[in-house]
Amino acid sequence: MNMIPTFKPTSNLFLLTVVFLAGVGTLGVEMVMPRLLAPFFGTSQPIWAVVIGMTLIYLAAGYRLGGLLADQYPDERVLYRLIAWAGFACGFIPLIARPILSIAQQSLRSVAAGSFIAALISVVLLFAAPVILMAMVGPFAIRIQIHRLNEGIAAAGRTAGSISALSTLGSIVGTFLTVFVFIPTIGTERTIYLFAGFLLALGIIGLRDLRYGLLLLVVVGLAVYTLTTSPTIKAADCYRCTLIAESESRYNYIQVAEQTITFDDGTVDPRIVLILNEGQAIHSSYRTRFRHTNDAVDLLTGGGPWDYFAVAPYVYPDRDPASITSLAMLGSAAGTIPKQFLAIYGADTRIDSVEIDPRISAIGWQYFDMEAGDPRYPNYVVHTQDARYWLATTTDTYDVIGMDAYHQPYIPFHLTTVEFFQEVKTRLSADGVAVVNAGRPPSGDDRLPNAVASTMLAVFPQVFVIDTPSGASSILIGVQRRVGDGLTHFEANAARMRIPALMVVMDWALHYGSAPMREFMPDQARFKPFTDDHAPVEMLIDTMMFSEAQHLVR
Repeated sequence: MNMIPTFKPTSNLFLLTVVFLAGVGTLGVEMVMPRLLAPFFGTSQPIWAVVIGMTLIYLAAGYRLGGLLADQYPDERVLYRLIAWAGFACGFIPLIARPILSIAQQSLRSVAAGSFIAALISVVLLFAAPVILMAMVGPFAIRIQIHRLNEGIAAAGRTAGSISALSTLGSIVGTFLTVFVFIPTIGTERTIYLFAGFLLALGIIGLRDLRYGLLLLVVVGLAVYTLTTSPTIKAADCYRCTLIAESESRYNYIQVAEQTITFDDGTVDPRIVLILNEGQAIHSSYRTRFRHTNDAVDLLTGGGPWDYFAVAPYVYPDRDPASITSLAMLGSAAGTIPKQFLAIYGADTRIDSVEIDPRISAIGWQYFDMEAGDPRYPNYVVHTQDARYWLATTTDTYDVIGMDAYHQPYIPFHLTTVEFFQEVKTRLSADGVAVVNAGRPPSGDDRLPNAVASTMLAVFPQVFVIDTPSGASSILIGVQRRVGDGLTHFEANAARMRIPALMVVMDWALHYGSAPMREFMPDQARFKPFTDDHAPVEMLIDTMMFSEAQHLVR
């Protein structure tokens, strides 16, 4: 008995539908690529450049190979086999990626640039087979459709245009479905398996050959194995941390972890921390003992960058804590800095927190006891918007505008420019301050803080610097008007301060930083001010990472 089914050509409508659906799958798979990389490499512009560049290479190769194969084997069955095998190849991506990503994570931790690049290329290469196979669909469909039409070659242009348009429309649908529906709803790995099964099913329907169902069963088995044997994407990315929860949003891979700090006297200090993407920084920290004490001192993180935003206004002479009544926090994450402000300056403090990722805000409410929406804190509002857009559209003014979006390698360039700081300045009160947390690598390389301070100095009449005790951050303070000797004013304000939490942090700022508190002078600026037109932040970060790797080699 002949077990090979007889194949009858499908209708034109079915072929065009397949082209559209294949476009959905192609861009869906491509949009998963950066999300698979994000927990380990981040989402900076160089990462996107690699993803887009490699994708274009795959597409070019697929278009060329598809055209050659279609001319040699103009058989509709070959088209559906390409789609089925593309889905089958997708099914192996999560399984193969896991060991590679583990190596990549360790390479990035030690800033071993060679291993980092090799691992990055290896991960991107995981997508070569499915993307190339899917790129072959368009040329193949054009060849088949031209052969079917009575006009033949006379209709080649119209046919190619129609096929390309349908494929592109499908790609648009695949892009939005993946980014706005699938990844936030079911996660990256399940999205990959969803597309793997979808492409296999599409190929099987076109072939009408149930033997290819064996490939689908293999993919289902891989999905069950991968999703049940390793329920988390990776371990918590911080010292002495235990993962509590992880999540994926449209913008980030998010981890919530419990961090246990043990002091020299044996005191155990549990904290909840927020980690994003590749885990090169803690973005929020909450000492849970505050739940029991309600003492603002118990919210201090031991000299972490969050602690210094509340003391920034005291570079003004004779500054009274009662005069500080408002904060705009750009990049508020899970609300560490607003929480400190409310505990120090009172529950009626007016706070507008801006966080682009709604999932992070939801995590703030769930794990970090975020006060926004609580009737006890009537003036605390969270805005789910891009910080630059929100700043340009608000009409309010603030005593403090804080920016905590500069942790390497997360440097949104549009929040580092002269034009941005000019907008910040227009929203400051008469004695307001702009406060920036600029991260530094373990070696103490200060190029990022210097570049940002150089830009701020083009807008603010004076800029002051506080280095955190660990040296991991420089807190940059821009003032609305000239204050003269800001360090002397800060010391005098510290001497008469009666709020314990502020007393502690001001003492740290004056005596325990990795460098003395100081004014940033014009002759210290080593960079031209960044502008919206030219802000080479990524290049600066790349050179810093290369320098760190050189230090390790030595």
